[in-house]
Amino acid sequence: MRANDVRSAEALRHGAYVCFRAPGPARAALAAAPVPELAARLGLANEFQAAGGDPPASVAFLRRAGAEPGGRPDDGLLHADAVVHVAAATARPVAEFCAELARFLGPAASPRVLGGVVRPMTYTGNAMFNFSYAHRVLQGPGPVMPNAFLVPLSKTPEWWAKDWMERHTYFLPRYDGGRMVSEGHALAAAAGVPALLRRTYRHPTEPAPTDAYDFVTYFECADADVPTFHAVCAALRDVRRNPEWAMVEEGPTWRGRRVETWAELFA
Repeated sequence: MRANDVRSAEALRHGAYVCFRAPGPARAALAAAPVPELAARLGLANEFQAAGGDPPASVAFLRRAGAEPGGRPDDGLLHADAVVHVAAATARPVAEFCAELARFLGPAASPRVLGGVVRPMTYTGNAMFNFSYAHRVLQGPGPVMPNAFLVPLSKTPEWWAKDWMERHTYFLPRYDGGRMVSEGHALAAAAGVPALLRRTYRHPTEPAPTDAYDFVTYFECADADVPTFHAVCAALRDVRRNPEWAMVEEGPTWRGRRVETWAELFA
């Protein structure tokens, strides 16, 4: 007899970020779009009022604060004036919200949808969970954690050519004769664990198609922790500290401020 205890990799959550332009002449009409009614009909809680983690089904409104280009061009994100996040346990409400929002926005807003799924953790055993997640920051109210960062990325073909065991090694420190020669992803990012809310959606298929990203990563933090976000990004991008990043292609880094209502995106 052999066990047949293969763990499921089915999606636990679905989510998307709708990125769009808000040209001056169209702002008043966009502000009047029935987005609050759509969110209420789909049972989406407002993340601005979150306390102690993500609501089961949610919506969030992010107003542009700035953006920096990445190695991979993406004008739809780079020039977005606003981003709306939607998430739920199943795909249907997310797809319906995105389709209706795109209809409200119209083609002039150039809506760009970045999304994916949350799956069970792939490489994380008990020790790594306790290191990276046990003391992580949960989502809090908008006034407490007003800063939002959206950083989509993909891995290179070289990464996907490796088997999962080799990929796993890039998340851990590397040693030579007992001396640490690189920190790996986990140690390079360690300063962010107690300071930054982290959320990652994976593309349903890996690798993702060329018009999508393998991973859509998102962060929130208090004003005092913005320097920590930038320090963690710099550490991850340093291939001497984190060799994994030699096989990463980043999209733009989009910065926003969380606001409570749809109308505030256009104020």
